[in-house]
Amino acid sequence: MTSQTGGEAIVSGLVAHGVDTVFGLPGAQVYGLFDAFQQAQLNVIGARHEQACGYMAFGYARSSGRPGVFSVVPGPGVLNAGAALLTAFGCNEPVLCLTGQVPTDYLGKGRGHLHEMPDQLATLRTFVKWAERIEYPASAPTAVSRAFQEMLSGRRGPVALEMPWDVFTQRAETRSSELLDPFPAPEPDPDRVKAAAALIAASKTPMIFVGSGAIDAREEVLELAELIDAPVVAFRSGRGIVSNAHELGLTIAAAYRMWPTTDLMIGIGTRMELPTTFRWPFQPQGIRSIRIDIDPAEMRRLSSDVAVVSDARSGTGALLAALRKAGNRKTNGRRAAIREASAAALEEIQKVQPQMAYLNVLREVLPHNAIVTDELSQVGFASWYGFQVYEPRTFITSGYQGTLGSGFPTALGAKVAHPDKPVVAITGDGGFMFGVQELATAVQYDIGVVTLVFNNNAYGNVRRDQLQLFDGRVVAADLVNPDFVKLAESFGVAASRVTSPDHFRPALEKALAHGGPYLIDIEVPRDSEVSPWAFIHPAKP
Repeated sequence: MTSQTGGEAIVSGLVAHGVDTVFGLPGAQVYGLFDAFQQAQLNVIGARHEQACGYMAFGYARSSGRPGVFSVVPGPGVLNAGAALLTAFGCNEPVLCLTGQVPTDYLGKGRGHLHEMPDQLATLRTFVKWAERIEYPASAPTAVSRAFQEMLSGRRGPVALEMPWDVFTQRAETRSSELLDPFPAPEPDPDRVKAAAALIAASKTPMIFVGSGAIDAREEVLELAELIDAPVVAFRSGRGIVSNAHELGLTIAAAYRMWPTTDLMIGIGTRMELPTTFRWPFQPQGIRSIRIDIDPAEMRRLSSDVAVVSDARSGTGALLAALRKAGNRKTNGRRAAIREASAAALEEIQKVQPQMAYLNVLREVLPHNAIVTDELSQVGFASWYGFQVYEPRTFITSGYQGTLGSGFPTALGAKVAHPDKPVVAITGDGGFMFGVQELATAVQYDIGVVTLVFNNNAYGNVRRDQLQLFDGRVVAADLVNPDFVKLAESFGVAASRVTSPDHFRPALEKALAHGGPYLIDIEVPRDSEVSPWAFIHPAKP
């Protein structure tokens, strides 16, 4: 037993779970927690907006696989960070939100205490996996351990802990945090695995779809793909599980060329958004399906011919064993067709200009392990198929949430997790302005992210849709921007301006060599971009 404040008890639990970095924005309710961060000598990265705290924790978690931790005040602070928590929920990333609450005597009273929100826990529970209140310092160690257990069990995701204002500084005898193992993952059902193997044996043209749930099964996925000569495709979160440098690792543009003749889709750790929603407008006649997913609810959301509830590594490993037992299926000679589809798609997407010209240079200049965050922008959309990805966790998107403004602060968190790797944020002028104030954070903590601001003086996608769908009427889509170079320099960030793809390579090389925070303002004439959507929502052949 140790005499600790509530804040100190929380921090002791964090340290016991290997946490050394916290992103945060202090305020009155959490003073006791931040003081405990300081006493424990944690690396605290202070932000200029609560939303950035959450996004930085998300980028830290997504790029490293380790839990990202952030702390903000309750009520407005939690709501400001809510977009980032929702992004972490959609992307299945372990992010821990630590927040405060009104003093104990005011709980549930509705007296209008500072930052009071009606039932904050209930609100949090709608977009995190798990949330609890710590009402006594002595209960903090167990609550922190449970938070980590929930984050890392089954389908990973964000969690939250709140503590009343006065409890953060209240002292009591507490025990050390007990490290709790994640809940056991379900074992793959042998009969279902056997049925899946039978479907594969009967298939001539299978295709494998992977999402973030398959990141830890990359060796098994590649082994399966090579065994059955199946192309592997990821939409966003699973990119790099099978490298685009491997002939079986396809972008969505290349995979769609093979889709009409596919007779079996195998989903591993993915919601199967690409082939089963509006993304791809049809399914080949008679196609069968197999799903391997740790979340039983996924099998209700989208039924399949064979559903294997299991973590990706165990399920795919069991499937490989069953295939070998049944006769070690040989590849069926599809490699030439797959190579042809990749080459044809690579050539076809070059018409998406100037986006592809910039993405081609970006890929040529960056090392394979560099981290790139996208943003909802014309270049960001094109990067989903136009930027080659070679390793998992090196291409970070906001997933199906599509949270405008997430790219730059997410990149800051990724760089904190990987100070020795190049980290580049792809942003548009609209999205970048959501978090422009975090340039100050980058300077203060020397977070050397290279930020590309593609500046077309518009919410480009909104403007295009309005022009095409509403008889040319444009409303609230045109922007008046600052001089981004001067703005960056006013924060102490080095910056340069590029006006064409021809000038991008030397500017990017200079930015990377600089080492510190750097912004490149890339001017793109309004309405000049070719729409990237033909390869995201392709037409039916």
